[in-house]
Amino acid sequence: MQGEMTQGGTVPNAKIWLIGGTSDSRILAQALVEAQIPTQVTITTAAGRSLYPTEAGLGVTIGRLEPAQMPHFIKAESIALVLDASHPFATVVSHGAIAAAQTCGIPYLRYERATLSEQMASDSSLVHRIPHCPTTIADLPLTDHRALLVLGYRPLPEFRPWHDRSTLFARILPSEIALKTALESGFQPDRLIALRPPVSLALEMALWQQWQISVVIAKESGQAGGEDVKRQVAAQLGVPLWLLQRPTVVYPAVTGDVAVAIDRCRLELLQYPS
Repeated sequence: MQGEMTQGGTVPNAKIWLIGGTSDSRILAQALVEAQIPTQVTITTAAGRSLYPTEAGLGVTIGRLEPAQMPHFIKAESIALVLDASHPFATVVSHGAIAAAQTCGIPYLRYERATLSEQMASDSSLVHRIPHCPTTIADLPLTDHRALLVLGYRPLPEFRPWHDRSTLFARILPSEIALKTALESGFQPDRLIALRPPVSLALEMALWQQWQISVVIAKESGQAGGEDVKRQVAAQLGVPLWLLQRPTVVYPAVTGDVAVAIDRCRLELLQYPS
């Protein structure tokens, strides 16, 4: 939708770069479409394409964009602002986008989903937050537990030493690399389940019961990542839930308000040089 009107004036060949792949980015994409703001979304896999509407003014680029490629992408697409709605644990992506925005002299805005721990006091003695550091996994008291891991596929190799001391299960995304990594990390096929979120309360509870889970280790992913459902199931079944805290990233600017993000995008487009 280059050259068309937004609410406030003509936009000269400029776009917003929305870093996607999350449910948050889907909400932002829809809001950008409704605001008639030209946007280019980047996602890593074709499976994520269904998250976004097929609308004029909303382009979708599929494929992993490495940090070294980001400045070229910004220049080639005439990006006026980077709106980062990537997963809160995708720190490589965020660090790369921040650096690329600085290199190209454009603003960066992080859309950050709030943590449930920030919104509420610990709702149960069953819920524990554990620090995000390399030594965390080695120090976990997993011996003799039937543990369900909902951490994505990347940390699974770090759990290899635990297979001899505990019974490990994992929920992963239905992708080739996730399954390959899990199997190479020592997980038995019958202890893996491939599901794409969201996962309903009933299905979450049934899975924990079917596998007789005694502890769950998951990411502190907020409501958008199903953390609220896990907390409910943990409380109902009396199963400890250990939440891996989000890694610390120093973002130049952050908002959790969609309206604020849209207003900032509109402003930067209007100020983009002709």
